[in-house]
Amino acid sequence: MAVMKKMANGLYWEHAAEQVLIQPWGKDSLRFRVTKNSHFTPDQEWALAYSKEHTGSYDQIKLDEEANSCAISNGNITASINQFGWLTITNQDGKVLLEERWQVKPGGKKTSPLGIPGRELKPIIGGDYQATLRFEAFDDEKIYGMGQRQEKQLNYKGCILELAQRNTQATVPFVLSNRGYGFLWNNPAIGQVTFANNETKWEARDTDQLDFWVTAADSPAQIVENYTAATGKVPMMPEFASGFWQCKLRYKTQEELLKVAHEYKDKGLPINVIVIDFFHWPNQGEWKFDPKYWPNPKGMVDELKQMGIKLMVSIWPTVDVNSENYDEMNDKGYLVRSERMYQDSYHFMGNETFFDATNPGARKYVWDKAKQNYYDNGVRMFWLDEAEPEYGFMYDFDHFRYYQGPALKLSNVYPLDYAKAFYEGQKAAGQKDIVNLVRCVWAGSQKYGVVLWSGDVHSTFESLQKQVVAGLNAGLSGISWWTTDIGGFTGGNVHDPQFHELLTRWFQFGTFCPVMRLHGFREPAEQTIEHADRMFNQPFGSGAFNEIYKYPRPTYEILRKYLFMREAIRPYVMEQMKKAHTDGTPVMRPLFYDFAKDGQTWDISDEYMFGPDVLVSPILHAGQTKRDVYLPAGEDWIDVNTKQTYHGGQTVTVDCPIDTLPLFTRASHPLDSLLNFTVPAEKD
Repeated sequence: MAVMKKMANGLYWEHAAEQVLIQPWGKDSLRFRVTKNSHFTPDQEWALAYSKEHTGSYDQIKLDEEANSCAISNGNITASINQFGWLTITNQDGKVLLEERWQVKPGGKKTSPLGIPGRELKPIIGGDYQATLRFEAFDDEKIYGMGQRQEKQLNYKGCILELAQRNTQATVPFVLSNRGYGFLWNNPAIGQVTFANNETKWEARDTDQLDFWVTAADSPAQIVENYTAATGKVPMMPEFASGFWQCKLRYKTQEELLKVAHEYKDKGLPINVIVIDFFHWPNQGEWKFDPKYWPNPKGMVDELKQMGIKLMVSIWPTVDVNSENYDEMNDKGYLVRSERMYQDSYHFMGNETFFDATNPGARKYVWDKAKQNYYDNGVRMFWLDEAEPEYGFMYDFDHFRYYQGPALKLSNVYPLDYAKAFYEGQKAAGQKDIVNLVRCVWAGSQKYGVVLWSGDVHSTFESLQKQVVAGLNAGLSGISWWTTDIGGFTGGNVHDPQFHELLTRWFQFGTFCPVMRLHGFREPAEQTIEHADRMFNQPFGSGAFNEIYKYPRPTYEILRKYLFMREAIRPYVMEQMKKAHTDGTPVMRPLFYDFAKDGQTWDISDEYMFGPDVLVSPILHAGQTKRDVYLPAGEDWIDVNTKQTYHGGQTVTVDCPIDTLPLFTRASHPLDSLLNFTVPAEKD
């Protein structure tokens, strides 16, 4: 017989050393914890640390002593535990949203001699547990979210996904289901999730307890609003960040960077942010400018400010053994530790170890260095690269240990703590408009003012196709600020007409991303080793040019057109940023977010809504000059390029020569800045 209790903060169930605690946690939402330890792990809220639990009243909890079952409700969601301890989650209409999949006896409506439990905490001898949670599968289910991944699928039903952080892969273990629920696996452990046709299975390789959160709602928008209310919303984006960001690998000197900034201004081209990439420092882990190449940082920032341009500076979490800070950080325990033999955990132009972002002392140490050498010189934007962190090519997570525990147990939280170090440092210094660029995130990272970019992706049309899906699922995962390296990071030759086509199509797509940012390591590159006698100090030359005005005239004219188009729609972009801040609404989102009742919209991955009023159909294939566009039902649509009006609920074929991006706006609420857009004359 199980023990069932009405608690002041929720429903408690216990049997055979297993304890279950279910608590109301936000609107129409419940948090579930399961442990086989003596108690639930205190102060371990992970992604839910932002929100305060909503205490359930006793009339929301029902105990049936005779049937040995119990249930708890919070608004539209109810969780019940039957006489065998099996969990079922339903909505306000009694529809089953999630049901544990048990294949064991003794009896009940679902029995099996297989002996496979619906939830399991399997002991690691002498340590913690491996956790597994199994749910029944539904044939009609579609699953979205899971952060940012380099996959072609928007719908992850039928997929197996790693729960780990890698370059180009940002794991946010939150899913949105067309069945009317959102699910957060509130656990930063390395693991895997399987959305199979016969079961859904979540796994953690090392943990104290099972911890997950579920919300129920009638619309995708309400699900995302509930999720971001629980994990945090993005700050309000400052107006300057909605403009154009110029970047390349890499501007090597202060003189070179200022020259590019002046050239943009002299040509009358909009530019709001310019970026200094990596290896502007003497050594990795010194977080300062090399004075030989950057002699007057404050003067540089002031000169850019006079032009209305913000400066962003690259930060790496790597600390080289030759760094002036290495010995002190090692002595204080501020570096990620290894479990076996060698201390260094990364090799990129040296022998490096990552600073331990889970250690509050290490976070403060790194921020203090950045404040002294960057912030006090006027720098207010930081590019937090290598944020996974990137453990070489093997990602042997069992080899590393953090201040808070082994990497297997909590490695996925590293990018959140990395962003937290700078956000809290900037905030304490009095900065209000905080926007930092990161290469990785976890659930809740959005509240620290981060723009996620999709990492070092290749310059191919196949890669461009994946970026559309990556951005849409990132938005559904609470990451409203998102961008890519326009043109891709590697493999783009500036003299190749095929790359000019790719760059043009990517630039058009980038115009209708939350953040518009041009970056890449262009070919043909300059020599790699600049100073052989300082091989580990100043190793990199630079890629080829990446300024839009240096491309051939036909390409430049198209890029210029879309640069000014972005400028024209910036008031609309800022309206969407306000909604992201107040409601958690993603700026770019799948068609079903706004048109959930149109069943066809749930299967479309190559179109998206940019805010509520603009439908974007990016060109994702080389040589494509026509494409089919599905227009959601329930609305009339105006073709921005031809001004022709169409009824929704149909597929239309439109022309898309190289200078044309298919765009539509709602007839009931047209975006005039698009419909009336004209390209300004060039500056003499």
